[in-house]
Amino acid sequence: MEELFFLQPEIISALMRGLCVSIKLIIPSAVLGLIIGITIGALRVYGNPVMKYITNGYVMIFRGFPLVVQLFIWYFGLPYIGIYLSPFVAAVVGFSLCSGAYHSEYVRGAFLSVKTGQMMAARALGFSKIKMIFFVTLPQAFRMALPGCGNEVIYLIKYSSLAYMITCIELTGEGKIIASDTFRYTETFIVIGAIYLVLASVASWLLYRFERRLQIPGFERYI
Repeated sequence: MEELFFLQPEIISALMRGLCVSIKLIIPSAVLGLIIGITIGALRVYGNPVMKYITNGYVMIFRGFPLVVQLFIWYFGLPYIGIYLSPFVAAVVGFSLCSGAYHSEYVRGAFLSVKTGQMMAARALGFSKIKMIFFVTLPQAFRMALPGCGNEVIYLIKYSSLAYMITCIELTGEGKIIASDTFRYTETFIVIGAIYLVLASVASWLLYRFERRLQIPGFERYI
């Protein structure tokens, strides 16, 4: 336990301050990423050829570029064209767009798994394409995509640690400062790793409860 004696009140305070910033990054990025993913996923399946081409290009770019490169572009690159984002906003934009690209893959696969007969029936009943997507296919697709999307949220919790690379000092950034000041790198990052483990575990439990909440009796195997 001697290794943990370096956790003085000021160090704990710094870690908690970084944790608060991390949570503030994760929550809006997760919500925006899911909204983007559902929108892009729907357009990739039901959009016209032009929209499919654009959205497929979006997914290819944001899944292909390393996330840290994307963050550098948003924070260090945009000022060259006169756009200035704060470190926090740049991090949220980067996380949301990257996460949305991955969410869209899960959502696209879920949309494609909905039987075409249901869509034909909806059209026979006079549903417009928008109503068909929102009231027939999306509720089913969301249930099927939720495990994959939940996995992406867990990834988001972990790669939120990259925000300190663009001077947004969250949990990992505070830990790096503490480790540089105390030279206790191993102990500091073990504590930080444990905090991320707790965050990921709590998120996993909440997502599991949400999945159970959305289950329909007799259709569990499809969820």
